Amino acid sequence: MSVFEILERESFGFSAENPTGTRSGGSRGRDCEKLRPCIQIEPGETVTLCDVEGPGMLTHIWFTGYTGHSFILRVYWEENEKPSVEAPISAFFGCAYDENFRDREGKYPVLNSAPILLAPGRGYNCYWEMPFRRHCRVTMENRSTQAQSLYYMIEGWKGEILANAGYFHAFYRQEHPVQKGRAYTVLDGVRGRGQFAGLCFAAGMNGHNTCWVEGEPKMYIDDSEYPTVNYTGTEDYFGGSYGFGNDILQKRYQTFSGLYAGLYAITGNDDCEMYNGQQRFLLYRFHIQDPVYFSRSFRMTMDNLGWTGPRYDDYTSVAYWYLEQPAALPADLPDDHELVMR
Repeated sequence: MSVFEILERESFGFSAENPTGTRSGGSRGRDCEKLRPCIQIEPGETVTLCDVEGPGMLTHIWFTGYTGHSFILRVYWEENEKPSVEAPISAFFGCAYDENFRDREGKYPVLNSAPILLAPGRGYNCYWEMPFRRHCRVTMENRSTQAQSLYYMIEGWKGEILANAGYFHAFYRQEHPVQKGRAYTVLDGVRGRGQFAGLCFAAGMNGHNTCWVEGEPKMYIDDSEYPTVNYTGTEDYFGGSYGFGNDILQKRYQTFSGLYAGLYAITGNDDCEMYNGQQRFLLYRFHIQDPVYFSRSFRMTMDNLGWTGPRYDDYTSVAYWYLEQPAALPADLPDDHELVMR
């Protein structure tokens, strides 16, 4: 589709000013008058942000206000009782270390990719296309101990979708720390026909940083015993090389943020001595130009490996994929207190 094509579609936008998302349902305020720019979500409360009949598609989601891990984003397709998207909003938008507002340069971390934009000041933007046939519901749960504010906009359109359109899924996982000598599981338990679309990833160093990027990402397709897609190193999978610059010439990690891959932020100690420092890395890899197709099942792992052997770092990820039919997620979220990452 091109932006200049005029199609039979009806746009909608759910926000605090138009919580029903209906035509002409926005603010009754006068010019330059704000009536309801945000909502408050009480401790333990779950609020429905978007409830819309299909067919149609979500095209843009924007959040700000409280943007920490205690806000849990869920998306339900076709009136299913179980969500197909469930993650702390910070991790969903690639910012798992949500308590760090400064990178090593003292600036706001900025993730500037095609499907996700993390803008300065914690503007969370999602451009993943999310088609649905009959119904879509988006909720936010506050798992913190105090009321939190949320500014939001959920945009999309109603109209016919492609017959072979898949349903968007997202799943959060963490190991703090990774069990030494065992691969970290990014995603498992996915059944059906679909395509893997990528992940956001956070790595927190524990112990001396002896080249944490030696681990191989591996993808197992359709119940295969051995991986089909097998990278040689962690930095290679995320589009980099030589320890993102720490192994060559300048001997220093360098951030980058592209359309589909990046190491967009480093927080923590920035000791320039090679591999010395308890740093935190925020990365992403989106399989949009190179989707990974599967017919029956999909599994992905990532080794936590350095020059001196297996490591025990903190790994956190949100995986994204599409399926022919909406499905429940492989596991439940950890408790809120387990998600704290500094």
